[in-house]
Amino acid sequence: MQVWLPLLLAGLMVVGMLIGYQLRDKTAGVRFFGTQRRGSIQEAIDIITNKYVDPVKGDSLTNLAMEELLGNLDPHSVYIPPADLKDFNEELMGNFQGIGVEFQQFHDTVHVLNVIKGGPSEKAGLKVGDRLVKVNDSISLVKIDPDQVRKYLRGPGGSLVKVGFVRNGKLNAVNITRGTIPVSSIDAAYIVSPGIGFIRINKFAERTYEEFMSNLERLQKAGMQQLILDLRGNGGGLMNEATDIADEFLDGDKLIVYTQGDKVSRYDYRCQKEGLFEKGKLVVLIDETSASASEVLTGALQDWDRATIIGRRSFGKGLVQQQFQLSDGSAMRLTIARYYTPLGRNIQKPYEQGKEKYQEELAERFHNGEVLKADSIKQKGKAYKTPAGRTVYGGGGITPDVFVPLDTTSLDAPAMRFYRRNTLVNFVYEYYTKHQDFFAQFKDPLAMAGGFVPGDAEWMALKSFAARDSIAMDAVSVKDKQVLLKRMQALMARQIWRNEGYFEIMNRQDMAVQKALQVLQAKN
Repeated sequence: MQVWLPLLLAGLMVVGMLIGYQLRDKTAGVRFFGTQRRGSIQEAIDIITNKYVDPVKGDSLTNLAMEELLGNLDPHSVYIPPADLKDFNEELMGNFQGIGVEFQQFHDTVHVLNVIKGGPSEKAGLKVGDRLVKVNDSISLVKIDPDQVRKYLRGPGGSLVKVGFVRNGKLNAVNITRGTIPVSSIDAAYIVSPGIGFIRINKFAERTYEEFMSNLERLQKAGMQQLILDLRGNGGGLMNEATDIADEFLDGDKLIVYTQGDKVSRYDYRCQKEGLFEKGKLVVLIDETSASASEVLTGALQDWDRATIIGRRSFGKGLVQQQFQLSDGSAMRLTIARYYTPLGRNIQKPYEQGKEKYQEELAERFHNGEVLKADSIKQKGKAYKTPAGRTVYGGGGITPDVFVPLDTTSLDAPAMRFYRRNTLVNFVYEYYTKHQDFFAQFKDPLAMAGGFVPGDAEWMALKSFAARDSIAMDAVSVKDKQVLLKRMQALMARQIWRNEGYFEIMNRQDMAVQKALQVLQAKN
């Protein structure tokens, strides 16, 4: 032992030194105690990071490699860097942690446009029109990027933030305890005509079905017997929220949708309960930006002849993504299956020619006239027959039963400046803050529309306001003047009653909504 023990210890020391050297060598090709080599992508990133002639951020290389890798699979598999993951998830959660205000920057100053009822800011005493200038005494909110403002105001629920604000020329400060701020998926839900309800869903998030049911029950108590469901501009979200809503319209155990992929067995989503609106007449509005979960819901209702679909051909996304968390805090949303409507049609539009061509497809619809004429729609997918004998197609989105062209009432260049610079929105906000006592008399948007009809006086006020943004209004045509005055009325309704007020006013001249009313009233 006296001879061999020192030799054994010396040998162990040498082995330990070799192990340490291998662990320190970041470019080594073999993982210690591992049986597999690292992938060539990770190995190349490591070599570039440690050996390249100029400084290179490893994160940027990883992002580039992952985006290129997933981008060559299909257009909807995406990589989400750690810094962006929270925002991605909040989009589908239906809430975030913050102080509960909607703000807008005017001339480098943060103005409070809206204070959420029952939220932390309302409890603390903030009001519409307050100008936020400081956070926690030391952080100025003047002349900074809006994303930075959002970063300072948001934070974990229960945490405290001190906000400095100016009201009536006086500097004030208040402590606000951050809380959970709901983000509604329902833009509007109201009785649009006697016995006819209107519900607009902007996305399918975690609380969409819950919000939908609450509004559906409220409208039924108000006498709703027929419904217009507006899915225009709805890019999708969580499929189960869409199938739960479909279950409220379809009876029995009807198939709503099924999913299937090379590595994923077929899974059927069927009706599981008695729906709240299985018999009432139903219209669904769609357009070229209605996608994914919106198409799942629309496809199920069309396949079972449950609803009349009005509008323009939908986007055409028939792929299902699942989010996978990665070890570095990033994630990827990977396409794992295709979904099929009850008749078995997959409405995914072709993407074999690459992501760029895929993204240009919507623009091509405008160029070839499809959004203006129904006979310009070219269906290349397989034809199917509904139980009532109607022909529907797979591939390339869902074609509506009743076509409504795109509203081409566009503004001329002088008037478009009002939108590019947010001048009209900013004017409405300032006008409201100066005339709050006047608008307090109106109980709802329709009452305001009757009592506030913008005319020459408001036009002259807008002209003076626009001069601050170096916008000359003398070149605005008479036609565009009338369009801007009508939009001023709708924006005022949004300022007071948020999105619901805006759509109550705008729907009175919306061609698709008016066509839906005609269809429903013609069936009576």
